[in-house]
Amino acid sequence: MQQYLQFSPEVAAARSARKPIVALESTIISHGMPYPQNVTMAQEVEQIIRDAGAVPATIAIIDGKICIGLAPEQLELLGTSPEAMKVSRRDLPYVLSTRRLGATTVAATMICAQLAGISVFVTGGIGGVHRGAETSMDISADLQELAHTSVAVVCAGVKSILDIGLTLEYLETHGVPVISVGQPAFPAFFTRDSGFTADFQLDTALEQASFIQTKWELGLLGGVVISNPVPAMFEMPKEEIDRITEQALLEARHGGITGKAVTPFLLSRIKELTEGRSLMTNIALVKHNALVGAELAVAMRALPGMQPI
Repeated sequence: MQQYLQFSPEVAAARSARKPIVALESTIISHGMPYPQNVTMAQEVEQIIRDAGAVPATIAIIDGKICIGLAPEQLELLGTSPEAMKVSRRDLPYVLSTRRLGATTVAATMICAQLAGISVFVTGGIGGVHRGAETSMDISADLQELAHTSVAVVCAGVKSILDIGLTLEYLETHGVPVISVGQPAFPAFFTRDSGFTADFQLDTALEQASFIQTKWELGLLGGVVISNPVPAMFEMPKEEIDRITEQALLEARHGGITGKAVTPFLLSRIKELTEGRSLMTNIALVKHNALVGAELAVAMRALPGMQPI
C-alpha cells in the first residue's frame, strides 16, 4: 500500500516526530469554490491548523500517487486545472492507474487518511441523502464510508440542498454517531440549526477525543461525525437560503443535472443568487472547522493509549 502514498516534507517530519496531523480534502478546492478564493481558503485553513498546534495534510491524487500534504504549487494546480477529477471510493483505482489529477471527496479523503494513519479529517460539509432519493437512489458515498472507515470527520453538518432527516436516519442505521459542538442542534451548513438534533453534545476537544477513543477501543469501527455550526456572525437567514436552495434545485432538475455534477452546480448557483454571501459563509465555516479539528487532533494525540499521528 505504501507504494501509492507520497508524504510532503512537512507531513513526513510530523509523522517522525509523532505530531498530530489533520487531513483536508481537495474537492472543496477544485469543485467547491471559484478561483482565487479556493486557493486562498486552502492556504488559510492550513495555517489555522498549524497555529493550533497540529500539521495540515491536504490530500489529492497527482501523478499516480496519493499525496498526503501538498506544496503551494500543487494547491494552485488543483485550484485552477479544469482536468481535476472529483474522486470518490470507486474512482481511486482509475485515477491512480491512469495518473490523472484527482481531487478527493469526503469519502476518498477518509480512505486516504486511514491509509496514512491520520484519524482526524476536516471538511466543510459531508454528503448525504439527496432530496427525492426514494426514486433516484442518489445517496452520497460519504455516508457508507462513515459507516466503516475509522476517521473522525469535523464538518458543519450537511448542506441544506440535501434531505437532512433521511441523512441522519441513514447514519443512525449504520451506527455512525453524530456529535454536536456548542449546541444540541445539528447544523445545516449555511445555518446553525437544521431543525434536527445530534445524537450527543460534546463541547470540548477532550470530551470528543475520549468519546472517539472509547468507541474504537470497544471495536466499534467506523467514523464519527463532529458537527460544528458556522459562527453566528456568518450564518445565513434560514428562510432565504431555503428559498434559494429550492430555486437552484428546480433549475438543476430542469437542466438535467445529475450525479457528481449536482452539488458543484447547486453551490455555484446559490453563490450567484446570494451575490457571493454564501461563499463567505462557506469559507468561514471551513476555517471554524479547521480550528475545532486541530484541537481535536491535539487532544487525541495526548490521550494515554491512543496516539494517532
